[in-house]
Amino acid sequence: MAVTRSSSSGKSRRRSKSPSRPRSSASQKTKKGPSTNGSAAVNAKHMAPLPTSPSKSKAARIAPPSKTTKGAVASLFLITLLTFPTSSSSLTLQVFFYGWLTCLSTGLGVLPLVLLGDLDDYWLGLSNAVASGMMMSASYSLCEEGWTSGEDGTGGLRTVLGIGIGLAFIYITKSFLDAHESLKLEGLPDGADARRLLLIVFVMTLHSFSEGVGIGVSFGGPNGPKLGKFISASLAVHNVPEGLAVAVAMLGKGFSLLVIGLWCVLTSLPQPLMAVPSFLFVETFLPILPVGLGFAGGAMAFVAVGELFFESLEAVKDARAVCAVVFVSGLAMRIMQEMLH
Repeated sequence: MAVTRSSSSGKSRRRSKSPSRPRSSASQKTKKGPSTNGSAAVNAKHMAPLPTSPSKSKAARIAPPSKTTKGAVASLFLITLLTFPTSSSSLTLQVFFYGWLTCLSTGLGVLPLVLLGDLDDYWLGLSNAVASGMMMSASYSLCEEGWTSGEDGTGGLRTVLGIGIGLAFIYITKSFLDAHESLKLEGLPDGADARRLLLIVFVMTLHSFSEGVGIGVSFGGPNGPKLGKFISASLAVHNVPEGLAVAVAMLGKGFSLLVIGLWCVLTSLPQPLMAVPSFLFVETFLPILPVGLGFAGGAMAFVAVGELFFESLEAVKDARAVCAVVFVSGLAMRIMQEMLH
C-alpha cells in the first residue's frame, strides 16, 4: 500500500511537473511572439504615413480676427457712413467719398481666394505668375496713359522721366530692405517673405497716388462731377483685379483672408487722400501727373518682373507654364482695361 501510494504520488509529481514544461515553452513562444510583433509594429509605424495636421496657412485662414483687425474693419464702416454724401454735401466731400469707394473696391480682390483651399508650392508659384502678369499689364497702362496725357506734347518725356525715377527709387528701397534681414512681419516665417511683401504693398500703394490725382483732376475738369463719377466707377472696377494681384502674392504667407483684404484696401488708401488736394489745385497737379504715372508704372514693372516672376519660376520650375500664365493674366487685365476705357 505504501508502494502504491508512493508510486501514485510519484505519478502525481510527474504529472505536476510535466505540465510545467509546456508552460515554459509556451511562455518562451509568447516571449518571442511579442518581440517579433513589436518590431513589425515599429517597422509599420515608420512605413505608414503620419497623420496630417491642419497646415498653418489653413489655420490662419479660419483664425478668428484679432482686436486690431476688428478695429480696422469697424473704422472702414465708420468712415463710409460719415462721408456718405447727401444732396447738400459739398463737391469736395463727394470727391473724397468716390475716391474712398475706389479704395474699398480693392478689398474685393480677395473674394476669389475664398473658393480656394490650401495650395502647395506649385500652385502658389502659379498664383505669383498671375499677379506678375496683372501687374505688368497695369504698369503698361499707367505708362501709356502718362505718355498720351498733356496738351503740350511733353507727356511722353515726363513719363519716361517718371519711369526712370520709379525704377531707381524701387531699387534703392529693395536694397535698403535687403540690408535689414532681421525685418519680420507678424505671421510670416522669415524676413525674406516679409521684405518681398513689403515691397509689393509699397509699390501698389505708390501707384495709387497717381490714380488719386486722376480722380481729383477729373472732378475738377470742364465736365465736373459727371466725368469724375465715371472715372471713379472705372477705377473701382479696375482696382478689383489689382487687389487680386496683391492678394495672391500674400496667399500662403500665414495671413487670414480678412487681413489680406485689409492690406488690399490699404494699398489704395492714397486714392481718396490725393483726390481732394488734386481737385482743389487742378492746375498744380496736371503737369506732374505724367511723371507720377510713369513713376508708378516703372516701380510696378520692377516688382512684377524682378520679384514675382522669378519667384514663380523658382517655385513652379516650368518656364513655359509660368510664361503662359503671365501672358494670359496680363492679356485678361488688358482686355478689361480697354473695356473700361
